[in-house]
This record gives sequence, C-alpha cells and structure tokens, in this order.
Amino acid sequence: MIATELVILAAEPAGTINTEGIVTFFASNVAPILLAVLGVIFIGRASKGEISKVLTSSAIAIVGLAFIAGAATLFFVGENIIDLIFN
Repeated sequence: MIATELVILAAEPAGTINTEGIVTFFASNVAPILLAVLGVIFIGRASKGEISKVLTSSAIAIVGLAFIAGAATLFFVGENIIDLIFN
C-alpha cells in the first residue's frame, strides 16, 4: 500500500431517519388501537364480575401510560436537559 493512498473506512450515511414521523405515527395510529383493545378487555372482565382484576389492570395500564408519557417527554426535551447539565 502506498502512503499517499486514501482508505475509506466508512461511508457517510445516505439519509436520515424521520423519528418525529415515527413517533407521530405511533401516537396517532397505534396507541388508540391498543387503548381500545384494553377497554374492550376491561369491559368484558367487568361484565363477568371480576371488578378487582379490572381495577388492578386499569392501575397497571395507567402506570404504563405514565411511563410512556415520561419517555416521550424525555425524547422531546432530552437535548435541552443535556445542554443544561453539560454547559
């Protein structure tokens, strides 16, 4: 190998990933469908008289939604938090 030759180790990426579009898609299409399925399951259990299971499942679902909302918040304001910490 001649010292004046250039070696390309990795090419520049051709494009970017539209993360905002992905998040918008999940928030507008997938999340309502999942919530509707959970609602049908909860109504079905409640009609059978399993109120305690419905309340437990509902509490777990609410905590899960809180975690998802927290993750989405960090996704959108994470860069600002990092700038505050490291500047």
